[in-house]
Formats: sequence, C-alpha cells, structure tokens
Amino acid sequence: DASSCCATVLHDIQQHMMSPSATTIVTTTAAIGGLALLLRAMRQRLLTSGRNVLDLKMPVPEDITIAQSVVLTPIRELWKRAFALTDEELFAHGMYKGKLSLGCFDRLRDRPDGNYVVVCGINPTPLGEGKSTTTVGLSQALGAHLGQKVLTCVRQPSMGPTFGVKGGAAGGGYSQCAPMEDFNLHMTGDIHAITMANNLFAAAIDTRIFHESTASTSFLWNKLCPADSRGVRSFEPSMHARLAKLGISSRDPNKLTEDQIAAFCRLDIDTESITWKRVTDCNDRYLREVQLGCSPTERTKAGEQLDRRSGFTITVASEIMAVLALATDLSDLRTRLGRMIACYSTKGVPLTADDFGITGALTVLLMDALQPTTMQTLEGTPALVHCGPFANIAHGNSSIVADKIGLKLVRNAQ
Repeated sequence: DASSCCATVLHDIQQHMMSPSATTIVTTTAAIGGLALLLRAMRQRLLTSGRNVLDLKMPVPEDITIAQSVVLTPIRELWKRAFALTDEELFAHGMYKGKLSLGCFDRLRDRPDGNYVVVCGINPTPLGEGKSTTTVGLSQALGAHLGQKVLTCVRQPSMGPTFGVKGGAAGGGYSQCAPMEDFNLHMTGDIHAITMANNLFAAAIDTRIFHESTASTSFLWNKLCPADSRGVRSFEPSMHARLAKLGISSRDPNKLTEDQIAAFCRLDIDTESITWKRVTDCNDRYLREVQLGCSPTERTKAGEQLDRRSGFTITVASEIMAVLALATDLSDLRTRLGRMIACYSTKGVPLTADDFGITGALTVLLMDALQPTTMQTLEGTPALVHCGPFANIAHGNSSIVADKIGLKLVRNAQ
C-alpha cells in the first residue's frame, strides 16, 4: 500500500536523522522536510500511476474542449488493470469503449459486495452541476486521488436531448465520462437495439390486426401452426405462454378443438386500446401523432381501410428501456419482456408480448444490450454506462446489472 509504505520509510528516516550522529538540528530538519516532500510526491505518483493526467486551467474551458484535451487510456488496459478481468470478460468497441460480459458476475458471485453510494435526483446549479457531475467527481476523488477501488455507474443519455437545448449528459468541467462524443451519441448501439425491438413489437401488432381482418381462422391456423412434410403440426416454444394463458394444457395441435383453435389464432385486438407506439431516438415533434395504415394494400376484403391514429415517442421512454434496466440476467429479461401489455382484446383481456409470440425475438435483439458499456472518467477511473430510463415515466436509474457487477468488482478478493 503506497500510503503505509511511505509512512514507514519516513519514520525510519526521522529516527536515523535524530540520532547523536546527526551534525546539527537545522540540517536534520531540512533533510526531513525535503525527504517528506519527496515521499509525498512519491505517494501521489503511486496513487495516480496509470491515471489520465489533467491540465487544469482557469478560467475553466468549455466541456468539449476539456474532454478532447485529455489523453485517454485504452479501455481494455484500464479495466484489466483496475479489476484483473480476463480477456473473455471484456469486449472492445474501438479503443475507448467496450462491453463487459455478464459472465464476470457469475465468476464473482460468491465475493462479498462492496460499498454502494447513491447520488439521488438533485436540482442542478445554473452552471450544470447535477447528478452526473457529482457522481463522476466523487468517483475521481476516491479513485484517482485517494487510491480507492471505485466504479462509476451512470445512465446512457438519449440523442434527442443531446441535440436539443438540454445538451449531453456526460458530466461537466473536469468531471466527465469520456470520450464525450461516444458517450452522448451512438456508444455501443444499445438504444438502437431498443428501438428495433420496440418497433418490431409495434409491427407485429399491426400485422396481426391486418391478417385477422382479412383471413379466415383456418388460414391463420395454417400460417401459425403449419404442417411439415409429413403432415405433422407442432407448436413453437414461443407459443406455449399463449396456450397456458388460454388454459390449453395439450401441446399437440391435433388435439385442440375448433373453439380452442379459434381462441389461439384470434387475439381480437381492440384498436382503440393500443397503447404501444413506435419510437425513435430523435426529437421529431411532427411524429408525435401520425396516421397509420394509409396504403391501398391495408384494407379488408370489403374494402375498409385499416388505418388508425398513433404516434412516436422517444426511445428511452419505451417500456423496453425500463425493462432492460430492471432485468437481472437474460432469463429475467425474457420473462419481463413477455409480460409487457400492448393492448386489449374486444373482451377487455390484456394482450402481452407472449400472446403475440414475439418475446424470443425481442430477447435476441437485446442480448448484447444487456451487457453494460465500459468507459472511463477524465481522470482514468472505470465507469459503467448502461440504460437510460426517464425518471418522469420510469425509475430513472442505470441498470441493475451494472450495479450488481460493480458491487462485486470494487470489493477486494477475500
């Protein structure tokens, strides 16, 4: 330990210099003072070795000027040095960002948790010192200046506010996550994955409305559960949740009654009850309310247009973002996705992703997004950036996965 080592050396020197062999008390005092300063400098160098060096200036430059002036540490080097991670647990996305495998938590599962410091919602000052700036600054103080093992867990910002009056959310001044551009923009594509999963669900809803409005029950049955080359039908695993909800215990399609087949095939969606909207990670006010299904191909056999009013919301306000942040592992993520309610039937029955048989597809799209993104602060302390649910419509916190992994990493092995 750098601190105890320097203290021991200083004590030994003091004992030697104060012995009868010392020439004068003045010389001794000067020597001790000089050596003390030297040892303090050595201690500081040991504590900050491997950290990014900041060139502090007054007045403080703009955030982006500061962020671009710092020479960052390659992300794999920084994280392996900080937490002794294996090559299999770190996936680089370029030089300065990456992904942390969930296998890291499995390896450290039996290790005790470290200390957990929560920075709650606060009103930022006019200069912008809010949650992110406070969190990053505290982490840099503990890690880069006091030599403690520390990890910063923060939310990933949306690109919508980044290009608006609010701006980015990497922190401010000399208390930022870096690289700032990557942090505030695409990062490792998690928000894009959420966008795709959300819009796939929206497309599945409208597709189901179209086919149930234009096809017979037998046609739907042959599409949902087609016979193979031997004439044998079988249910896909993704259909089992729908069968269980209907109280159908048999997993043999040939044993279903006509009423059971009709109940399985037809969701009978009440289009006025659909709450699931499409999303985009952009502040586009003209998409807040739109008319869907205006194409000539979106019509019933009687010629009735299957259009309806809907709209877009920003991606980070999607329920999938909240679900991803609350999930504890891949299995838990799949379970939570399957329970999401998008609309109701004409009889008032809630219809979930499991009813549409789309849960597996959503999970596959989000597999990589479940892994936290590895970054660093300006002073070279590790940071996990993961998920960004809004606090006004969700819980407003970074992911459970990142917190669980972080608590294991910061605790020294016993």
